[in-house]
Amino acid sequence: MTMSTFQIIQKEIGPMQNFVYLIGDRETKAAAIVDPGWDADEIKKVADEAGYTIAHILISHTHFDHVNALRDLLKQVDAQVHVHKSEAPYLKEARENIHPVESGDILVVGATKIRFIHTPGHTPGSQCFHVDDNLVSGDTLFINGCGRCDLPGGNPEEMYDSLKNKLMKLNDTTILYPGHNYAHHPTSTLGDEKKNNPYMLRESLADFLRFRMGY
Repeated sequence: MTMSTFQIIQKEIGPMQNFVYLIGDRETKAAAIVDPGWDADEIKKVADEAGYTIAHILISHTHFDHVNALRDLLKQVDAQVHVHKSEAPYLKEARENIHPVESGDILVVGATKIRFIHTPGHTPGSQCFHVDDNLVSGDTLFINGCGRCDLPGGNPEEMYDSLKNKLMKLNDTTILYPGHNYAHHPTSTLGDEKKNNPYMLRESLADFLRFRMGY
């Protein structure tokens, strides 16, 4: 079996059970960090111990728990920060490093291609990161769940569209890496989520709104 050209390292950090991810290119040893929350030193330590250099930081959305270690991490690494263009203005502490992105943009890290998928619903600029047959989903899709839509900027109609018309179209074999450790296991597959996740089983927007929002 041929070894993948990239590696995904999953690390739970902080009091809100956040998953922080490292997507590393095995050949060049360049890496992207996804959602630097809570502990910049620990994030840097994970990268160093695995032999990677942090060249990019990917932001699934700008809620505090997903970016509160960004400032301190940027004191240790000179990395480009990739955030959806609609939420880029909220990252004032990283202005010179910010690279606003749109859905469909591709970031190349060594030989590894990371595709950005705009998935609004939890926040206007929520996005997922598609790497080969893997999806790092932030707070859009959880194992047997989905992100809240009742916080400022949330939109249940957009969440339904993101789930049904974007993520449901990905291959069943796609491995799901969620933004929080809310399940009994840290990863899933989209095939399992399509069969078991109650939010992905809703057949209509009206059904989703009743189930998610109670109306």
